[in-house]
Amino acid sequence: MSDLPKRVTIDEEGPREGFQSEKKMIPVADKVRLIEALAETGLSRIACVSYVNPKRVPTMADAEAVAAAIRRKPDVQYSALWLNQQGLERALRGPLHVDGGVRVTASDTFSRKNIGKSVPDAMVEQRMSLQTFKDRGMPVDWGIILGAFGCNYEGVLSTELILQRVQLAIDEAELAGFKLKGIKLTDAMGWATPHSVERLIGAIRSKWPELEIALHLHDTRGTGLASAYAGLRLGVTRFDASIAGLGGCPFAATDGAAGNICTEDFAFLCEEMGVETGLDIDRLIEVARLAEEVVGRPLPGHVIRGGTLTAAKQRANA
Repeated sequence: MSDLPKRVTIDEEGPREGFQSEKKMIPVADKVRLIEALAETGLSRIACVSYVNPKRVPTMADAEAVAAAIRRKPDVQYSALWLNQQGLERALRGPLHVDGGVRVTASDTFSRKNIGKSVPDAMVEQRMSLQTFKDRGMPVDWGIILGAFGCNYEGVLSTELILQRVQLAIDEAELAGFKLKGIKLTDAMGWATPHSVERLIGAIRSKWPELEIALHLHDTRGTGLASAYAGLRLGVTRFDASIAGLGGCPFAATDGAAGNICTEDFAFLCEEMGVETGLDIDRLIEVARLAEEVVGRPLPGHVIRGGTLTAAKQRANA
Protein backbone atom coordinates (compact mmCIF):
# COMPACT_ATOMS: atom_id res chain seq x y z
CA MET A 1 0.00 0.00 0.00
CA SER A 2 1.28 3.44 -0.92
CA ASP A 3 1.74 5.76 2.06
CA LEU A 4 3.77 8.79 0.99
CA PRO A 5 4.92 10.74 4.04
CA LYS A 6 4.18 14.44 4.36
CA ARG A 7 7.83 15.21 5.10
CA VAL A 8 11.19 13.43 4.97
CA THR A 9 14.59 14.08 6.51
CA ILE A 10 17.56 13.90 4.16
CA ASP A 11 20.94 13.48 5.85
CA GLU A 12 23.94 14.59 3.80
CA GLU A 13 26.78 12.09 3.29
CA GLY A 14 28.82 13.80 0.56
CA PRO A 15 31.71 15.26 2.56
CA ARG A 16 32.32 11.99 4.39
CA GLU A 17 31.48 9.15 2.06
CA GLY A 18 32.20 11.22 -1.01
CA PHE A 19 35.66 12.43 -0.15
CA GLN A 20 36.76 9.12 1.34
CA SER A 21 36.32 7.56 -2.11
CA GLU A 22 38.41 10.10 -3.99
CA LYS A 23 41.72 8.93 -5.42
CA LYS A 24 43.41 12.29 -4.92
CA MET A 25 43.74 14.25 -1.70
CA ILE A 26 41.26 17.10 -1.35
CA PRO A 27 42.66 20.14 0.50
CA VAL A 28 41.21 20.71 3.96
CA ALA A 29 40.05 24.19 2.95
CA ASP A 30 38.02 22.78 0.04
CA LYS A 31 36.40 20.12 2.22
CA VAL A 32 35.43 22.76 4.77
CA ARG A 33 34.16 25.10 2.04
CA LEU A 34 31.78 22.40 0.79
CA ILE A 35 30.57 21.51 4.29
CA GLU A 36 29.88 25.13 5.15
CA ALA A 37 28.04 25.66 1.84
CA LEU A 38 25.88 22.59 2.49
CA ALA A 39 24.93 24.06 5.87
CA GLU A 40 23.23 26.95 4.02
CA THR A 41 20.79 24.72 2.10
CA GLY A 42 18.41 23.70 4.89
CA LEU A 43 20.16 20.43 5.72
CA SER A 44 19.96 19.62 9.43
CA ARG A 45 22.65 16.94 9.48
CA ILE A 46 25.93 16.68 7.55
CA ALA A 47 28.35 13.75 7.83
CA CYS A 48 31.74 15.44 7.63
CA VAL A 49 34.56 12.97 8.26
CA SER A 50 35.37 9.33 8.98
CA TYR A 51 37.75 8.44 11.79
CA VAL A 52 39.27 5.45 10.02
CA ASN A 53 42.74 4.00 9.44
CA PRO A 54 44.56 6.50 7.19
CA LYS A 55 46.59 3.67 5.65
CA ARG A 56 43.36 2.12 4.35
CA VAL A 57 41.57 5.39 3.58
CA PRO A 58 44.27 8.03 2.96
CA THR A 59 41.78 10.75 2.03
CA MET A 60 40.48 10.74 5.62
CA ALA A 61 43.90 11.22 7.20
CA ASP A 62 42.99 14.89 7.75
CA ALA A 63 39.79 14.15 9.71
CA GLU A 64 40.92 16.04 12.81
CA ALA A 65 42.00 19.08 10.79
CA VAL A 66 38.70 19.23 8.88
CA ALA A 67 36.62 18.82 12.04
CA ALA A 68 38.51 21.60 13.79
CA ALA A 69 38.20 24.04 10.86
CA ILE A 70 34.43 23.92 10.30
CA ARG A 71 32.54 27.04 11.33
CA ARG A 72 29.46 25.36 12.72
CA LYS A 73 25.90 26.72 12.68
CA PRO A 74 23.85 26.01 15.81
CA ASP A 75 20.92 24.54 13.88
CA VAL A 76 23.01 22.00 11.95
CA GLN A 77 24.40 18.72 13.31
CA TYR A 78 27.91 18.04 11.99
CA SER A 79 28.67 14.37 12.50
CA ALA A 80 31.62 11.99 12.36
CA LEU A 81 31.68 8.29 11.47
CA TRP A 82 33.63 5.62 13.33
CA LEU A 83 33.96 1.90 12.56
CA ASN A 84 35.85 0.51 15.57
CA GLN A 85 36.75 1.39 19.14
CA GLN A 86 39.91 3.24 18.14
CA GLY A 87 37.95 5.35 15.66
CA LEU A 88 35.25 6.00 18.24
CA GLU A 89 37.78 7.26 20.76
CA ARG A 90 39.26 9.60 18.12
CA ALA A 91 35.79 10.86 17.25
CA LEU A 92 34.89 11.49 20.88
CA ARG A 93 38.00 13.63 21.30
CA GLY A 94 36.88 15.87 18.44
CA PRO A 95 34.28 18.64 18.18
CA LEU A 96 31.75 16.85 15.94
CA HIS A 97 28.61 14.96 16.89
CA VAL A 98 29.04 11.22 17.46
CA ASP A 99 26.07 8.89 17.15
CA GLY A 100 25.65 5.96 19.45
CA GLY A 101 24.58 2.92 17.45
CA VAL A 102 25.04 -0.77 16.72
CA ARG A 103 26.55 -1.73 13.36
CA VAL A 104 26.16 -5.24 11.99
CA THR A 105 27.44 -6.22 8.55
CA ALA A 106 25.22 -8.60 6.61
CA SER A 107 28.01 -10.39 4.77
CA ASP A 108 30.97 -11.79 6.67
CA THR A 109 33.26 -11.24 3.67
CA PHE A 110 32.28 -7.59 3.33
CA SER A 111 32.82 -7.16 7.06
CA ARG A 112 36.38 -8.42 6.67
CA LYS A 113 37.01 -6.19 3.64
CA ASN A 114 35.42 -3.09 5.11
CA ILE A 115 36.51 -3.15 8.75
CA GLY A 116 39.07 -5.97 8.82
CA LYS A 117 37.03 -8.22 11.13
CA SER A 118 34.55 -11.05 10.83
CA VAL A 119 31.00 -10.35 11.99
CA PRO A 120 31.49 -12.19 15.34
CA ASP A 121 34.80 -10.39 16.00
CA ALA A 122 33.25 -7.06 15.06
CA MET A 123 30.45 -7.65 17.55
CA VAL A 124 32.98 -8.22 20.34
CA GLU A 125 34.38 -4.78 19.60
CA GLN A 126 30.86 -3.33 19.35
CA ARG A 127 30.34 -4.32 22.98
CA MET A 128 33.29 -2.12 23.93
CA SER A 129 31.70 0.78 22.03
CA LEU A 130 28.32 0.18 23.66
CA GLN A 131 29.97 0.25 27.06
CA THR A 132 31.61 3.55 26.10
CA PHE A 133 28.22 5.00 25.18
CA LYS A 134 26.74 3.77 28.44
CA ASP A 135 29.58 5.20 30.50
CA ARG A 136 29.15 8.58 28.81
CA GLY A 137 25.37 8.61 29.04
CA MET A 138 25.02 8.66 25.24
CA PRO A 139 21.81 7.29 23.69
CA VAL A 140 21.86 4.30 21.35
CA ASP A 141 18.74 4.51 19.20
CA TRP A 142 19.62 2.94 15.85
CA GLY A 143 20.90 -0.34 14.53
CA ILE A 144 22.67 -0.20 11.17
CA ILE A 145 22.79 -3.19 8.83
CA LEU A 146 25.67 -2.78 6.38
CA GLY A 147 25.23 -4.29 2.94
CA ALA A 148 21.65 -5.33 3.65
CA PHE A 149 20.48 -5.88 0.07
CA GLY A 150 23.22 -8.07 -1.38
CA CYS A 151 26.98 -8.57 -1.56
CA ASN A 152 29.45 -8.31 -4.42
CA TYR A 153 31.56 -10.95 -2.63
CA GLU A 154 28.90 -13.42 -1.46
CA GLY A 155 26.02 -12.70 -3.82
CA VAL A 156 22.36 -12.83 -2.84
CA LEU A 157 21.73 -12.56 0.90
CA SER A 158 18.56 -14.17 2.19
CA THR A 159 15.86 -12.22 3.96
CA GLU A 160 16.28 -14.66 6.84
CA LEU A 161 19.94 -13.67 7.20
CA ILE A 162 19.10 -9.96 7.32
CA LEU A 163 16.41 -10.59 9.92
CA GLN A 164 19.02 -12.46 11.97
CA ARG A 165 21.35 -9.45 11.69
CA VAL A 166 18.55 -7.12 12.82
CA GLN A 167 17.88 -9.41 15.77
CA LEU A 168 21.60 -9.39 16.59
CA ALA A 169 21.63 -5.58 16.64
CA ILE A 170 18.57 -5.51 18.90
CA ASP A 171 20.03 -8.13 21.24
CA GLU A 172 23.42 -6.43 21.53
CA ALA A 173 21.75 -3.11 22.32
CA GLU A 174 19.52 -4.69 24.95
CA LEU A 175 22.44 -6.49 26.59
CA ALA A 176 24.05 -3.07 27.04
CA GLY A 177 20.87 -1.57 28.43
CA PHE A 178 19.57 0.19 25.31
CA LYS A 179 16.38 -0.17 23.27
CA LEU A 180 16.61 0.53 19.55
CA LYS A 181 13.97 2.75 17.96
CA GLY A 182 14.99 2.10 14.37
CA ILE A 183 17.05 0.19 11.82
CA LYS A 184 19.00 1.76 8.97
CA LEU A 185 19.43 -0.50 5.94
CA THR A 186 22.53 0.38 3.92
CA ASP A 187 23.53 -0.62 0.40
CA ALA A 188 27.13 0.41 -0.32
CA MET A 189 27.39 -2.32 -2.97
CA GLY A 190 24.42 -1.17 -5.01
CA TRP A 191 22.16 -4.24 -4.88
CA ALA A 192 18.91 -2.56 -3.84
CA THR A 193 15.96 -2.54 -6.24
CA PRO A 194 12.38 -1.41 -5.61
CA HIS A 195 11.37 -5.05 -5.21
CA SER A 196 14.10 -5.88 -2.67
CA VAL A 197 13.36 -2.69 -0.72
CA GLU A 198 9.70 -3.62 -0.50
CA ARG A 199 10.49 -7.23 0.43
CA LEU A 200 13.01 -6.42 3.15
CA ILE A 201 11.11 -3.54 4.73
CA GLY A 202 7.97 -5.66 4.69
CA ALA A 203 9.76 -8.53 6.44
CA ILE A 204 11.23 -6.26 9.12
CA ARG A 205 7.91 -4.52 9.77
CA SER A 206 6.12 -7.85 10.02
CA LYS A 207 8.46 -8.91 12.82
CA TRP A 208 9.15 -5.55 14.47
CA PRO A 209 6.32 -3.14 13.57
CA GLU A 210 7.51 -0.67 16.20
CA LEU A 211 10.88 -0.05 14.51
CA GLU A 212 11.47 2.95 12.27
CA ILE A 213 13.27 2.26 8.99
CA ALA A 214 15.91 4.47 7.37
CA LEU A 215 17.60 3.92 3.99
CA HIS A 216 21.18 4.53 2.86
CA LEU A 217 21.12 3.72 -0.86
CA HIS A 218 23.85 3.88 -3.50
CA ASP A 219 23.27 4.33 -7.21
CA THR A 220 25.92 1.91 -8.47
CA ARG A 221 23.56 0.14 -10.88
CA GLY A 222 21.20 3.04 -11.54
CA THR A 223 18.43 1.85 -9.21
CA GLY A 224 19.12 4.16 -6.27
CA LEU A 225 16.39 6.74 -6.85
CA ALA A 226 13.82 4.11 -7.84
CA SER A 227 14.62 2.20 -4.65
CA ALA A 228 14.28 5.40 -2.61
CA TYR A 229 10.88 5.99 -4.23
CA ALA A 230 9.85 2.48 -3.18
CA GLY A 231 10.88 3.41 0.35
CA LEU A 232 8.84 6.60 0.18
CA ARG A 233 5.75 4.66 -0.91
CA LEU A 234 6.20 2.52 2.19
CA GLY A 235 6.32 5.61 4.41
CA VAL A 236 10.07 5.74 5.09
CA THR A 237 10.95 9.24 6.29
CA ARG A 238 14.74 9.21 6.73
CA PHE A 239 17.22 8.87 3.89
CA ASP A 240 20.94 9.43 3.38
CA ALA A 241 22.01 11.23 0.21
CA SER A 242 25.13 12.79 -1.30
CA ILE A 243 25.44 16.16 -3.01
CA ALA A 244 25.70 15.75 -6.81
CA GLY A 245 25.94 11.97 -6.26
CA LEU A 246 29.48 12.33 -4.94
CA GLY A 247 31.17 9.28 -3.50
CA GLY A 248 31.21 5.50 -3.39
CA CYS A 249 32.65 2.77 -1.20
CA PRO A 250 36.34 1.86 -1.64
CA PHE A 251 35.70 -1.69 -0.40
CA ALA A 252 32.54 -2.50 -2.38
CA ALA A 253 34.32 -4.54 -5.11
CA THR A 254 32.57 -2.64 -7.89
CA ASP A 255 34.45 -0.72 -10.58
CA GLY A 256 33.28 2.87 -10.49
CA ALA A 257 31.08 2.32 -7.44
CA ALA A 258 28.65 5.21 -7.26
CA GLY A 259 27.86 7.36 -4.30
CA ASN A 260 24.60 7.68 -2.41
CA ILE A 261 21.49 8.82 -4.20
CA CYS A 262 21.98 12.42 -5.26
CA THR A 263 20.76 14.92 -2.66
CA GLU A 264 19.34 17.52 -5.03
CA ASP A 265 17.78 14.89 -7.32
CA PHE A 266 16.03 13.15 -4.45
CA ALA A 267 14.92 16.45 -2.89
CA PHE A 268 13.51 17.48 -6.29
CA LEU A 269 11.61 14.17 -6.62
CA CYS A 270 10.15 14.54 -3.13
CA GLU A 271 9.07 18.13 -3.61
CA GLU A 272 7.43 17.36 -6.96
CA MET A 273 5.35 14.67 -5.23
CA GLY A 274 4.32 17.03 -2.44
CA VAL A 275 6.69 15.54 0.14
CA GLU A 276 8.39 18.33 2.07
CA THR A 277 12.17 18.24 2.59
CA GLY A 278 12.89 21.66 4.07
CA LEU A 279 15.72 22.01 1.55
CA ASP A 280 16.45 24.85 -0.88
CA ILE A 281 16.93 22.98 -4.16
CA ASP A 282 18.36 25.99 -6.01
CA ARG A 283 21.02 26.34 -3.33
CA LEU A 284 21.68 22.61 -3.47
CA ILE A 285 22.33 22.95 -7.21
CA GLU A 286 24.85 25.70 -6.50
CA VAL A 287 26.60 23.48 -3.94
CA ALA A 288 26.55 20.57 -6.39
CA ARG A 289 28.49 22.75 -8.84
CA LEU A 290 30.92 23.57 -6.04
CA ALA A 291 31.36 19.83 -5.41
CA GLU A 292 32.27 19.33 -9.06
CA GLU A 293 34.76 22.20 -8.80
CA VAL A 294 36.35 20.70 -5.70
CA VAL A 295 36.82 17.20 -7.16
CA GLY A 296 37.66 18.50 -10.62
CA ARG A 297 35.26 16.41 -12.71
CA PRO A 298 31.57 16.09 -13.61
CA LEU A 299 29.43 14.29 -11.04
CA PRO A 300 26.40 12.12 -11.80
CA GLY A 301 23.58 14.32 -10.54
CA HIS A 302 20.82 15.25 -13.01
CA VAL A 303 19.10 18.32 -11.60
CA ILE A 304 22.47 20.10 -11.57
CA ARG A 305 22.24 20.11 -15.38
CA GLY A 306 18.52 19.96 -16.11
CA GLY A 307 17.44 22.42 -13.44
CA THR A 308 14.11 22.34 -11.62
CA LEU A 309 10.70 22.25 -13.29
CA THR A 310 9.94 25.59 -11.67
CA ALA A 311 12.83 27.12 -13.58
CA ALA A 312 11.78 25.32 -16.79
CA LYS A 313 8.21 26.64 -16.51
CA GLN A 314 9.46 30.17 -15.94
CA ARG A 315 11.60 29.96 -19.08
CA ALA A 316 8.75 28.48 -21.10
CA ASN A 317 6.37 31.27 -20.05
CA ALA A 318 8.88 34.09 -20.51
